Amino acid sequence: MTDKNAFRPRRSVLYMPSSNERALEKAKSLAVDGLILDLEDAVAPDAKPSARDNACAAARSGEYGRREVTIRVNGMDTEWHADDLAAASEAGPDAIVVPKVSSADAVRELVAALEKHGAPEHTKLWAMIETPHAMLHAQEIAGASDRLTVLVMGTNDLAKELYAEHVPGRQPLLTGLGLALLAARAEGKAIIDGVYNDVKDTEGFLAECQQGREMGFDGKTLIHPGQVEGANRAFAPSDKAVEDARGILQAWEDGRGSGVVTYNGRMIENLHVESAQRVLTMHEAIQELEADAS
Repeated sequence: MTDKNAFRPRRSVLYMPSSNERALEKAKSLAVDGLILDLEDAVAPDAKPSARDNACAAARSGEYGRREVTIRVNGMDTEWHADDLAAASEAGPDAIVVPKVSSADAVRELVAALEKHGAPEHTKLWAMIETPHAMLHAQEIAGASDRLTVLVMGTNDLAKELYAEHVPGRQPLLTGLGLALLAARAEGKAIIDGVYNDVKDTEGFLAECQQGREMGFDGKTLIHPGQVEGANRAFAPSDKAVEDARGILQAWEDGRGSGVVTYNGRMIENLHVESAQRVLTMHEAIQELEADAS
């Protein structure tokens, strides 16, 4: 049977500016699976020290229920990175998110720093991959440490580096997205899709969520609370998928030893059973998460 812990729901992962205390308070009531308390892009240089304090206090507070609480530090090439990493390690969030991770050596350096600063074992590393070099070395990055559990797509930076345009369907980015997905699945890591920039374009956002789900992403990073409901719905198994999964498992159980098993006229093999188990595991994990939030 599939391990539930391997399928922690990450349908919706919302960036929150840690310089905004009201936003951090509001996040406690949002129906979001995960939070990235941001110290990087969303925070002005002169506000970074206070934002760091806010994020660490939030991570220690225990007031976010079963939401996965992470802290995004500033990049390894910035003046704030070392202090961010030390403070975040001490605060012990569910994970520390690091932008622009481009090599396996960087992962190993980050993991060593987490250990040096006493990060508790439950504090994992999430690596943002957002450059052509990172896409071409994604498997090396994903496999560099067991402490790295999630890859996060940085699609805005990837588009910039490629000199590409943001277009419906994301054709210019599909090679990079595909390489990252292959790497994540090859190394048994979760992978979260990049943000959708136009918060007023609901139709475009939902279309990109559907594309991400169909490609195989576990969820989507978000920049506005208004995007949470759509992402949660898009990346959750549909009622039909849950019904079919239960039917497949029942047919498999009933037909054990008969040689050929069918469900609704389709032949069922081990791979279908494994997919059905994954659907039900995710469905049950989401139900538990929502029950705790209600």
